[in-house]
Amino acid sequence: MKSKRFARILAVILAVLMAFSLIYSAIASLTAKAVATQAEIDRLREEKREYERRKQEIQSRINTIEFERMTEVAKKQVLDDRIMLTGMEIDNINETIDYYITLIGEKEIEVAIAQNRENAQLQLFRTRVRDMEENGVITYLEILFDSTSFSDMLARLDFISDIMRADESIYNNLIEARNATEAARDALEATKLELEEERVEKQQKQEELEEQLEQANELIDTIEATLETENALYLETYAEAQRIQAEINAKVEELRREEERRAAAAAAAAAASANRVQGTGVLRWPVPSSGRDMITSGFGTRLHPVYYVYRFHSGIDIGAYHGADIVAADRGTVITSDYNSSYGNYVVISHGNGMTTLYAHMSSRRVSVNQVVERGQVIGLVGSTGVSTGPHLHFEVSIGGQRVDPQRYL
Repeated sequence: MKSKRFARILAVILAVLMAFSLIYSAIASLTAKAVATQAEIDRLREEKREYERRKQEIQSRINTIEFERMTEVAKKQVLDDRIMLTGMEIDNINETIDYYITLIGEKEIEVAIAQNRENAQLQLFRTRVRDMEENGVITYLEILFDSTSFSDMLARLDFISDIMRADESIYNNLIEARNATEAARDALEATKLELEEERVEKQQKQEELEEQLEQANELIDTIEATLETENALYLETYAEAQRIQAEINAKVEELRREEERRAAAAAAAAAASANRVQGTGVLRWPVPSSGRDMITSGFGTRLHPVYYVYRFHSGIDIGAYHGADIVAADRGTVITSDYNSSYGNYVVISHGNGMTTLYAHMSSRRVSVNQVVERGQVIGLVGSTGVSTGPHLHFEVSIGGQRVDPQRYL
């Protein structure tokens, strides 16, 4: 009977140890995921260091006499570069925060698994102690004296060794499980602290961005403070807009010829049709977070509110918060993704049938040339780069190489 009771205890111990092996497997799997997440965080930190280095270079340039001698438009471009890098730092921090949130979720699971393992080990330890208290301590000599033969005694010696190892294993596993739980909790708290540090840094970068935007806006205000400089800026911007339109027309024609070459090489008309990227011809609103009531400037000739001179506005301006999503108004092919002193960061999409859309003053661009974009796909973020005061989207529509009022197609 005594041997049977010890056999049952040993069976329970072995069953628990097998359960622990499954828990170890779960912890190993989570650890592998955590390593991958930490690797992404390390990569983002390296990117952040690079952004900071580039910003320091720009700031050093701003502090030079050369910067003071630049034209106001050239100065604005340098300030735009700094603003773009700050925006990229904020994007970097947001991505890092997302990874930290994922990592914390994984570590919380690790803590729960470690705690369950500790609880199970503690329960096993208590069961063993309670059994010894209730039934009395069976001496190893008593087990040996009950042997019926020499071979039976050898078997009982092996059984005694198993019991001793099992008791020692129960105690050691309990200590190990308790240490693992504490280590998992410490790692979780450390990760939470790192997450909070990232959030504090994000707030600091947001404040830094606001200061940089204000400085850039003040520069444009200075340019527009007198009729002479404002007129020079307008002429420069208008000339740049004409150049960009000519460039758009050339790229649209190039794209059309390329499509014709593909169509000619296709074995059938259906194959040729599949090569063309055509939009619907009906455009969706390009800034989802802003409505039509946020149009701050319409299309066409308008009277300057201060100098009472007429100016032509080639698109519409849609007010929005800095960093708001800008989406493709229709399906098409990106033919330009660039920066210039007038439009700042801008993207042009060809929608087929001679229609193109232009999106200007972006804080950052999210698409590249020759990329096919779908209707509603994010192509950039609202900003105030180029000749712009305050965050907004300058949106243009061209048909057959001529700018038209975008509101007719939205």
